[in-house]
Amino acid sequence: MPSIVVTGGAGFLGSHLCDTLIAGDAKVICVDNFFTGQKKNIEHLRQNPNFKLLEHDIVEPLELSGIDQIYNLACPASPVHYQHDPIKTVQTSTVGMVNMLNLAEKNKARLLQASTSEIYGDPEVHPQPEEYWGNVNPIGERSCYDEGKRVAETLCLDYHREKGVEVRIARIFNTYGPRMHPNDGRVVSNFIVQTIQNQPITIYGDGSQTRSFCYVDDLITGLVALMNQDQTTGPINLGNPEELTIKRLAELITAQIESTSSIVYQALPEDDPKQRQPDITKATDILAWQPVTSLSAGLPQTIEYFTSLKL
Repeated sequence: MPSIVVTGGAGFLGSHLCDTLIAGDAKVICVDNFFTGQKKNIEHLRQNPNFKLLEHDIVEPLELSGIDQIYNLACPASPVHYQHDPIKTVQTSTVGMVNMLNLAEKNKARLLQASTSEIYGDPEVHPQPEEYWGNVNPIGERSCYDEGKRVAETLCLDYHREKGVEVRIARIFNTYGPRMHPNDGRVVSNFIVQTIQNQPITIYGDGSQTRSFCYVDDLITGLVALMNQDQTTGPINLGNPEELTIKRLAELITAQIESTSSIVYQALPEDDPKQRQPDITKATDILAWQPVTSLSAGLPQTIEYFTSLKL
């Protein structure tokens, strides 16, 4: 039975990953400092003998033995959260990354780094393939996250080249589904919460900017497939290539929730990407992976989750 560490394991993606790994007969050590993670996301696992929770910040070294794999998902992933303490965000992706790579080296474990489509910045190439180096502002308000993740990828591959650490890098595009934090400021959760509460639906810019939304179950399947293949270190794009405008997303959500909300428009934040769509050719060819859940199937489950919170 493999022993697997999931940092950020009480977060949106991390908790779903813990579920999948436990269901696959792994021993899971969930590591979280609960900056954005929520204990309720993993409460159903607490009595499972194959699940262990460590409340720990990866900016501090972590000593564990007998580890086979490490999924490093620890880092705030929405602008509201990563801009709250930008220095801490950078530390998590740099000092924390070094700590996790050292843990992997000591245990001869394979490490998967949860990187991001923000690597590509406001892209000048569309859709974005892994070979594209990106268009990132290194000194903007978002750069604590964007540049932190870029350095984390560099560290992974330097540890791989110099120390022989087995690494896998996933570039994760917009993901949605149950257990999203209602106050994370991401567009899907924003729109659903605002609509449920009959508040104005806030669109930044004119709503013509595009995103591609991957349902969480599909994303987790891709992460596990990437971790367990032996062909490449990555990076590999993981996301749904179905592209739509932000305005269209708002229309799809309001059509499913009885509400008096109307759309209001505000200025586009600095460095907000105009387009975002993954080229998933490598994921399809190497991992035999592609998303199977459409927005029409995934949105109702996400809306049901937020409705259950009685916000």
